[in-house]
Amino acid sequence: MRRASRLLAALLAVTLAGGCGGDDPPTPEPWHDGRIFLATGNTTGVYYQLGGGYADVISRHLPGYEARAEPTGASGENITRLVNGDMEIAFSLADTAADAYAGQGAFAGQPQPVRALARVYSNYTHVIVRADAGISRVAELRGKRVSTGSPRSGTDIIAGRLLTAAGLDPEQDVRRARLSLPETVARMRAGKLDALFFSGGLPTPGVADLLAGAPGRFVLLPIADLIEPLNATYGSVYTTAELPADAYGTPTGTATVTVANVILVGGDMPEQLAYDLTRLLFTHQAELGAVHPEGGNFTKQTAAGTDPIPLHPGAARYYQVG
Repeated sequence: MRRASRLLAALLAVTLAGGCGGDDPPTPEPWHDGRIFLATGNTTGVYYQLGGGYADVISRHLPGYEARAEPTGASGENITRLVNGDMEIAFSLADTAADAYAGQGAFAGQPQPVRALARVYSNYTHVIVRADAGISRVAELRGKRVSTGSPRSGTDIIAGRLLTAAGLDPEQDVRRARLSLPETVARMRAGKLDALFFSGGLPTPGVADLLAGAPGRFVLLPIADLIEPLNATYGSVYTTAELPADAYGTPTGTATVTVANVILVGGDMPEQLAYDLTRLLFTHQAELGAVHPEGGNFTKQTAAGTDPIPLHPGAARYYQVG
């Protein structure tokens, strides 16, 4: 429907321009009628919060354009909707985006024409278990009820890879549920799940609500010991870091696995628009940081490092000339 409405608007613009006469060339119409939709993630995740802030920055500071953040199932869905033309900008985990660009993993045999505007903050993998379940490592999730995130999300992908790295078959050895973060939190509180995976920035609102709402009932599981089998299979896209105690008020920090986030667009986006969208990330970064702390956790130097996903030419020009 969005494609049809855009085509109708374009035809109307041509008709009106042809009927006006005069020697002046018509003013170019904004790309996609000036409407920019951002594919984000679950409503209680950082993508949605930060995406809303970015949409507001675009609407207020990019003349001729109005942007809106849309809740989604996150990375995999975001890329599909971006390529299909339903969205103009998509947030994604770097591992999922790399699979999409190469045509592997969930995108096997179908390389996706995605380009990057920036590498932004890193996601921390949260593995949370019931404190009374006697689980101290991922391998002990065998036979347990486990949420691995929304279908085709970056969380769902990394959860499956972590379970495999721990020697478990994600489809056979755990009772896997693919649920959004709000659904997952509700089921954890109700005692209908034993564990959850979620990949998100710090703090992730839904995780904070779960842990703060029932002190001592749930614990974060250290998983950094799985980095070697992960890197042996998938390369250096994954790293380790400590999820600090002050992120959620836990007694100690938690050693976990991290992966970068990227902001994606289609290869057909006009170069100047991609340049302007990239510029806004930095000229109004303070506004993004006010929406969520992760909005301040990237620099021009780190943002340009999106390999293996190529930068959009407009974004590349921004990093070269400012």
